[in-house]
Amino acid sequence: MSQGQFITFEGIDGSGKSTQARLLRDHLVARGLDVVLTREPGGSSGAEEIRKLLVEGDPDRWSGETETLLFTAARRDHLEKLIDPELSRGKIVISDRFADSTRVYQGAARGELRALVDRLHDAVIGREPDLTLIIDMDPEKALARGLARNSGEDRFEELGAEFQRKLRDGFAQLATDNPDRCRLIDGNRAPEDVARDVARLVDAKL
Repeated sequence: MSQGQFITFEGIDGSGKSTQARLLRDHLVARGLDVVLTREPGGSSGAEEIRKLLVEGDPDRWSGETETLLFTAARRDHLEKLIDPELSRGKIVISDRFADSTRVYQGAARGELRALVDRLHDAVIGREPDLTLIIDMDPEKALARGLARNSGEDRFEELGAEFQRKLRDGFAQLATDNPDRCRLIDGNRAPEDVARDVARLVDAKL
């Protein structure tokens, strides 16, 4: 494989996408493939510093515009330091979130900022995943799960159930708008059942 494959997981907070990203990594490693698992915001030293600004603190800490700029700055560092270099080495890069999260969180659910999100993406990111797996889950259940973690990174969960419902609608629309790369997966099941569907889709893609 001269050029790697870029696979992303998306979904509302508490949907189980982080668990599924780890399970997919384990599945592909068992197949003998070279895999890198990463996350956003974060994944590189600079991006991890910006992550603290974004996921901790008061829910109203930043305006939608400021959030968009911070997420894009973190993503650019992540892209430069990890994603592009690993893909150029032929590795499979799995990321727990990428640009679609900014499109939905800031572009759809926190005001009419989608045009700004798209302009910034085109100007400084310019990469789309080869495959995006959207874990769809009931917002009430996902929110309860997310808050129960007590991770200290629950700024978006604290925006409440109505916000999570907007996010779910945004991700569903994203899947409809991008059928070539996005797959919507029912996350209201046991993790192992979800993982089987994920593995089947990824194996077919690879």
